[in-house]
Order: sequence, then C-alpha cells, then structure tokens
Amino acid sequence: MPNIDLEHLLNTYIVPFGLKILAAIAIWIVGGIIINMLASLLRKAMTLRKVDPTLVSYGESSLKVALRIALVMAILDVCGIQTTSLAALIAAGGVAIGVAWSGLLSNFAAGIFLVLLRPFKVGDAISAGGQTGEVTEIGLFATTLTTGDNLRVYVGNSKIFADNLVNYSANPHRRVDLKCQIANGVEPLAAIAMLQKHVSRVANITLNPAPTIEILEFNAAGTLLAVRPNCSNKDYWQVYFDTNKAIAAACAEAGWPVPAPHQIEIHQS
Repeated sequence: MPNIDLEHLLNTYIVPFGLKILAAIAIWIVGGIIINMLASLLRKAMTLRKVDPTLVSYGESSLKVALRIALVMAILDVCGIQTTSLAALIAAGGVAIGVAWSGLLSNFAAGIFLVLLRPFKVGDAISAGGQTGEVTEIGLFATTLTTGDNLRVYVGNSKIFADNLVNYSANPHRRVDLKCQIANGVEPLAAIAMLQKHVSRVANITLNPAPTIEILEFNAAGTLLAVRPNCSNKDYWQVYFDTNKAIAAACAEAGWPVPAPHQIEIHQS
C-alpha cells in the first residue's frame, strides 16, 4: 500500500481549495452588499430627479440582475473555472436555451416595451391579462396588480401585450352608467328633475361634465332612464353606490309606484 503524504496533500489541494471557497463566499457577501448599495444609490438619484416610479423600479431591477451576473462570473474566475469556456458552452447551447426560455424572454422583451411605451404606470388602475387592479410594480418579467378584493396578482408582461389593455386612470374622469326604471303613469320629465336634485348631491361627482339623466327607452313597465354621473377613477365605486342610494331616495320621496309590466287587454264584442 503506497504511503500518502498528508502534508503534501493538505498543502497542494485541500488548503488552496478551501481558500478559494472562502474567497468565493467573501466575494458573494461583499458583492451582494455593494450591489444593494449601488441599487439604493440609483433609486435615490432617480427619485431626486423625479423620474417616473415605473422607470425607477425597472432600472433598479435591471442593475441588480446585471451586477449579479458579473458577480457570479467573478466568483467562477476566482475558483479557477474558465469563464471563457463557460461562455462558449452557453453560446453553443443558446438555441436550446432560447427555445426553453422563450416565454421568459418574451416577458422580458415585453417589459422593456412597457417601460418605453408607458401605456400605464405604477398606481394606475388597469384591466390586463384577464385581471383588474392597481399597478404596484412593473417588473422585468411580470407586472404586479393589487385587485379590489386585496389580492396580489402577477401578470406576465407578454400576456399584457397580447391582450386588450384598459387603463382606467389615463383620463381625468370616468362615467358611471346606472339605470332607473319608473312605472307607467309617472311623468318622465318630472322624474328626471327629481333624480337630478338627488344625484347632484352625491359626493365626488364632477360638475364638468355634469351628471346626465336622459330617457333610455320605453318598455312594458314604463320608462327606463339612464343615470350617468362622472367622477375620478379612485372615487368610482363610492359614486356608484351613493348614486344608487340617491336613486332610491328620489323614488321614495316622489312616492313612485313599483314598476311592473303592463299589458293591454283587447276585448272582442
């Protein structure tokens, strides 16, 4: 059995390998701290220049990803792994990786277009990818929404581009569409005046444009009125519910009968 020189083995292999591992750990920790500091400085600088919050978050995320990749390459170099060979290997498998990550890459590309074209920004209320909510973050690969029932939803950026996008916050006001059915025998113009009096008292409706109350149609139950106040998007549901209450209050004050279908009976002699 050959003699094993433990000292030679220790000095030649184990100690250098251990030092490389310790150096890699140290570089990872220190590099992570430096990356967070640089990202924080970038965020503060962009915030001081009053850059859009969407661009701030996107720029910070992009910087972190780029610096993390550089940090991993530096650690591999310290450990003695030839990064040039690794890069060649990645390039050789680029097609396969591209196919496997096609969805991820399409989300990344869509995220870049979202930042450049800016169809919405953080804080806007939108409907996209089958979800409706307030935008809390536009990430590299997905956009984060907070729904009306306080759920956090992540929608892939490519899905947002592939579907119709509705931005409820883009315009200064939004119309609330409601209806009021009045019974046969109730004078429509008098009903409109009564509704105008009550609806005009609803909080947070806009005065320009003013609430619109018009005859929508005549049906078997009587006259169907369209009640359409306007408000900012943040007040939409408050105005929606309060306008319904105003319609109920107007009906109660006027003492209008409950609308019911009316049929004309024809008697033959």
